[in-house]
Amino acid sequence: MKYAQFVMGPAGCGKSTYCAIIQEHFKVALRRTCRVVNLDPAAENFAYDCYADVRDLISVDDVMEELDYGPNGGLVYAMEYLSENMSWLEEQICDALDDDYYVFDCPGQIELYSHLSVMREVVDMLQNEDFRVAGVYCIDVNFIEDSAKFLSGALSALTAMVNLELPHINVLTKCDLLPEGADVERYVEGDSEAILSELRTSMHPRYRKLNVALGQVLEEYSLVSFVALNRDDEAWADELTSSVAWDGLLGLKRRQGAARTSSEQNENSE
Repeated sequence: MKYAQFVMGPAGCGKSTYCAIIQEHFKVALRRTCRVVNLDPAAENFAYDCYADVRDLISVDDVMEELDYGPNGGLVYAMEYLSENMSWLEEQICDALDDDYYVFDCPGQIELYSHLSVMREVVDMLQNEDFRVAGVYCIDVNFIEDSAKFLSGALSALTAMVNLELPHINVLTKCDLLPEGADVERYVEGDSEAILSELRTSMHPRYRKLNVALGQVLEEYSLVSFVALNRDDEAWADELTSSVAWDGLLGLKRRQGAARTSSEQNENSE
């Protein structure tokens, strides 16, 4: 069995940094090769060693120059081009062997996960190639400045996970930028009551029922709990791989109940 992480999240949230940390941890601590594949045709530079780069097939800059598209239109066009030329990606992973480990650094535009099919097609292709694929959704600490922002980010994560139908974990990035004493624990530990309480006091009463309903959805899909990424904390990658990642999907140790597929979550809620 081959393994893959599908790393997602809004643009600028630290996905590439996450990929670099995981790759380095595999190299130094696990003595195992981790191949990182860039799937963002708008990427500019990386902190990791890139095994394959979609920009070798098509880049947003080329699309914008040749077709006079804007950045978002150029990205959508480039990803649809990848969808039509999936054989390119298949060639990049054709030599993968059992127990090989890949991390896919994905673009951040939410429309790629909400109503376009290309990212689901990539996942389906990997699964057809005997990959166990898990989703990692990154949200940076700016989303926890208030509960409304956090709710927005968590719902974006839910959109991606439901549409891709992947087991997943959520990573709160850039925690090294938090001031001392910042109350990050309630988000990391999934204190939905505290989050909903703040929403009730900060938003108009007419939205109270909506906030409660959204909070219940996030609780059901385990989207109010995150793993905090602090690039200055050397123990972070150990914590992820030893207590958060799940056996059979990430090829590492598993914490009981750490990940469930969307279908499993739906079954348990019925």
